[in-house]
Amino acid sequence: QVQLVESGGGLVQAGGSLRLSCAASGRTFKGYAMGWFRQAPGKERELVTAISGIGGGTTYADSVKGRFTISRDNAENTLYLQMNSLKPEDTAVYYCAAKWGPYNGNSDAWSYWGQGTQVTVSS
Repeated sequence: QVQLVESGGGLVQAGGSLRLSCAASGRTFKGYAMGWFRQAPGKERELVTAISGIGGGTTYADSVKGRFTISRDNAENTLYLQMNSLKPEDTAVYYCAAKWGPYNGNSDAWSYWGQGTQVTVSS
């Protein structure tokens, strides 16, 4: 079992930055791929970025490439998402997720989810 708790969301003006954190329970954190998904009102949940458990390989949605950076601290069981140059279209609930093995763009493939944190970007 893995429990995930996000923090760091909030309201920011366009062009600003936010850093999300996700604290994970469990002793095998490094074996899990970790990801950040987001869901805006009326839209499907989408993968924003993911990072492999070992090796640190990453993937990003085209809409956030060059602006967002995912990282993880396996010693602290923590996942991060640094979001820069935020745009109003980044407004959504952001979810931290974990799955054993390689990351996958299909949200149904992810086993564990946080409660979500709201990110609102004003224009």
